[in-house]
Amino acid sequence: MKNTSLCYIEKDGRYLMLHRTRKQNDENHDKWIGIGGKFEAGESPEDCMLREVREETGLSLGSWRFRGIVTFVSDEWGTEYMHLFTADSFTGALCPCDEGELEWVEKERIPSLPIWEGDRIFLRLLEEEANFFSLKLCYKGDKLVRAVLDGREELL
Repeated sequence: MKNTSLCYIEKDGRYLMLHRTRKQNDENHDKWIGIGGKFEAGESPEDCMLREVREETGLSLGSWRFRGIVTFVSDEWGTEYMHLFTADSFTGALCPCDEGELEWVEKERIPSLPIWEGDRIFLRLLEEEANFFSLKLCYKGDKLVRAVLDGREELL
């Protein structure tokens, strides 16, 4: 199992998205995702998120919200606990990212991009200003086969 943090940085109705095109053996290859990565030893979810944002974008966040935990269960990639954040205040200038291309994308356009099917669910929860949530997403290959919100509500 791995622990990760992911942040959707917002500006003017857009999220900063990373089109993952450069990393070898990447379960997110060719997908568009938020900014984040794996925990390092001793890091909290916030520590990881702030470090990954700085490393991948050059930005320093001024304010953020911890929005939920997403548990990914995959027959190919194992289990991942992703700590999900949003942010709306930052300083600095974007720098090139060695994992892919960074782009400010209008929120309405994101569902039409190549993203994971389950990402559509948590992005909707973010837009609906849902309370802190736990979302379990189960995949067989690239296909979402089960989605459970807060351990109770089957979403598929």
